[in-house]
Amino acid sequence: MLEILYKGGNCVMLSTKKSTVLIDGDLSVLGGTPVAAKGVVSIGTESRFISREGAIVAIDGPGEYEVADVSIRGVAAQRHIDSGSDKKTSTIYRVEIGEYRVAIVGNVSPELNENQLEEIGVVDIAVIPIGGNGYTLDATAASKIARQIDAKAVIPVHYADKNLKYEVAQDELEVFTKEFAQPIENVGDRYKLKGLPSLPASMTTVVVDRQ
Repeated sequence: MLEILYKGGNCVMLSTKKSTVLIDGDLSVLGGTPVAAKGVVSIGTESRFISREGAIVAIDGPGEYEVADVSIRGVAAQRHIDSGSDKKTSTIYRVEIGEYRVAIVGNVSPELNENQLEEIGVVDIAVIPIGGNGYTLDATAASKIARQIDAKAVIPVHYADKNLKYEVAQDELEVFTKEFAQPIENVGDRYKLKGLPSLPASMTTVVVDRQ
């Protein structure tokens, strides 16, 4: 079984009976409370977002990593606010945890190239920021990347949240769901999957309420 929790911003937790992976857990960057990384695998789409203290391992860049039953591939990516000549300081991750394959997308350029898509490969779930307004992917760019990755379950994150203090106002969730125009599944405050057959049959927006 896989359980996915959404903590706000770009922060999600992926958990099986054997392992937990925390993504972008340092919510202090957004005026929130950091999510504890003790005893988990902690990864960051950018180094400033990662929670490190107490983590089994902290990963914030490209490469191949194996921890317990978790396989992680980090794929270098350009931040959307950087020019083509700037160093690639963002990382897209392919996380294989249990029997599931999950793509984690951060604040990246609004289109993935063929090499990046090949490195990400086939995935079941994609976690994609959607808030826009020059701070992260907007609804149009997020929709395009979601279709490029072609996961069955697309989990939108990093949208308007009164509990966080974004540097730039973020769009409401509905801006993305209207643009993406795929079926919507509301799963409450946790997304529980009991085997691959429990994934949607076709591409679906899966809304996980912030905890």
